[in-house]
Amino acid sequence: MGMKSMTGYGRGECSQNGFKITVELSSVNRKQTEISVALPREMELLEAQIRDRINEYISRGRLTVRVGLHAGASQLSARMHLNVPLAKAYARELTRLAHQLMLPGPVTLDHLTRAPGVFQTDEQIVEEEDFWPAVQKALTVALKALVKMREREGAHLAQDLARRVRQMRKAASSVRKQAPQVAQRYREQLLERIKEAGLEAPGADDDRLLKEVVYFADRSDISEELTRLQSHFQQFDDCEKSREPVGRTLDFLAQEMNREINTIGSKANDSLISRDVVNLKAELEKFREQAQNVE
Repeated sequence: MGMKSMTGYGRGECSQNGFKITVELSSVNRKQTEISVALPREMELLEAQIRDRINEYISRGRLTVRVGLHAGASQLSARMHLNVPLAKAYARELTRLAHQLMLPGPVTLDHLTRAPGVFQTDEQIVEEEDFWPAVQKALTVALKALVKMREREGAHLAQDLARRVRQMRKAASSVRKQAPQVAQRYREQLLERIKEAGLEAPGADDDRLLKEVVYFADRSDISEELTRLQSHFQQFDDCEKSREPVGRTLDFLAQEMNREINTIGSKANDSLISRDVVNLKAELEKFREQAQNVE
């Protein structure tokens, strides 16, 4: 049990009293949970129960649920019920209407049998609640299959994310090695520029030069950013071990890493470090894209 993807599919079915109920689930990524349910007319009242059940299994993603009701043909033809009180009421009203509109001819049996609800099948008579045990069974099978697929996909995602973090760690430690020499390199560039301008080079202990280098070293110090970046990598390691959904945490970590990497790039202002920063940004972009698929 580790990271789960938000993409998956599951199907379940359950037969009961001559009815067969099928449930199909498919899910894709989405920042929040979004569930859309397509139910046969006979089961519309079950939607809330279906949503509650799904929320026990799924915490993020866009989920589409399709429930199908199939009744055996023999079942329906054999068990038709005539709603006599309703037929009488129709006959009464239709006769009255015929009088009002001065239409000739009596109300026939043919008219009545076509009137909605006069013939009812078992499918219409079964109470919605009677379907729930079968729906719940089929839904649970479908949910378990969906979660299994999300776990399988999640394992691939976790491997890919870990690979990205390894690359970022490598680039960050290269930055850490370069950092102490940044001020020294800046000092050399400064002297170079003074010489190019045809000015007299200041002595090694010239006050203005020392001040400028110290000021630069202070402004370009990135040790805090590197420490925070390190701690974000550590948080990713914790996410890998977590049994809870970590997608939102990963989204947040990607944002935070992005902030530190940008600051490192602009503060260090150094050609060797910016090469590593380009690598950090490239890996982070891939990390962020993949993290958006994690539940």
